[in-house]
Amino acid sequence: MRPWRFVVWFGTVSLLADFVYEGARSITGPLLASLGASALVVGVVTGAGEAAALGLRLVSGPLADRSGRFWGWTIAGYALTVAAVPPLGLVGVLWAACVLVIAERVGKAVRSPAKDTLLSYVTAATGRGRGFAVHEALDQIGALIGPLTVAGALALTGGDYAPALGVLAVPGVGVLALLVWLRRRVPDPGMYEREAVAEPGPAPDGRLPAAFWMYAAFIAATTAGFAGFGLLSFHLVERGMLAVAWVPVLYAGAMAVDALAALATGWAYDRIGPRVLAVLPLLAAAVPALAFTRTLVTAVCGSLVWGAAMGIQESTLRATVADLVPTGRRATAYGIFAGVIGAASLAGGALTGALYGYSIPVLIVVVAAIQVGALALLAALRIRGG
Repeated sequence: MRPWRFVVWFGTVSLLADFVYEGARSITGPLLASLGASALVVGVVTGAGEAAALGLRLVSGPLADRSGRFWGWTIAGYALTVAAVPPLGLVGVLWAACVLVIAERVGKAVRSPAKDTLLSYVTAATGRGRGFAVHEALDQIGALIGPLTVAGALALTGGDYAPALGVLAVPGVGVLALLVWLRRRVPDPGMYEREAVAEPGPAPDGRLPAAFWMYAAFIAATTAGFAGFGLLSFHLVERGMLAVAWVPVLYAGAMAVDALAALATGWAYDRIGPRVLAVLPLLAAAVPALAFTRTLVTAVCGSLVWGAAMGIQESTLRATVADLVPTGRRATAYGIFAGVIGAASLAGGALTGALYGYSIPVLIVVVAAIQVGALALLAALRIRGG
């Protein structure tokens, strides 16, 4: 199979998987509430799910590297996700629904380091930036289709969760069928990288390269100074600038920008290298300056800039990991990468939320200062890399 064809089919797997789990996540809160959950329970369950999705990759990454069974880990993770979603509308009891919500996120933790490693192999032949960018763009198509499908099913059935979530079994079957077919066609994706380029050399003692840890520090800094969409939408609604019904529409627009930004920076990464990552701190600094104004047009622009930053984070940042880390430790590196982003996102959410309540001008200045520090770390990484 030609490398680009593999990227497209693998991206289609992600498209269908996002169809499934983003469709479910779009109604997790109301679903749990319908089963008697309080706001606290919803917050704890969804928070535990996200912690599992990111934190458990610190375990699944090294295990995937040690076993070398990247296809097995990828298929197992996707299978857990697609098996957990359709029953959500049928269980009828709160505790079981909570278990399924968390299980879906655990599936993401199981597959992600191995999946990213498989993708890193083939992008050695297509171009790291472009390959990861096309994969992310396809992924975001599923993230748009899934919630819209669930919303349509709820409208047609008068708010019945069972058929709305049950219909997601169809793309779920497609995920597993495509994965089995791809594994049969390309049992060893590592061949793409072996034929294309010489991989990065490991550190003398087998540890992750020093450049990766510098890169992780850059990721931590830029993510810790990044306001999330939850706070952005809170501002728009609380200040009376946008009706609640329009928030999903704005989110969909941000996801469209996400895909476009991934494609643009992915192509640029293959031409000019890691220097393109300097765009991420600049966008992150611009988000609060635009989004937390009292003018609707400016605030909406800030949300779209947030989408562009997310596109870079989900594509080009992952591509760089593959260029820094040798194949034997790459799944481990992707697990650490996810852990860093998860911890920094938690810190950034707490920081921006606290500063928003204290003073928006102070929030804007602090975020800008953090992003200046991130740019300095990126510059140091480039110098060390030669």
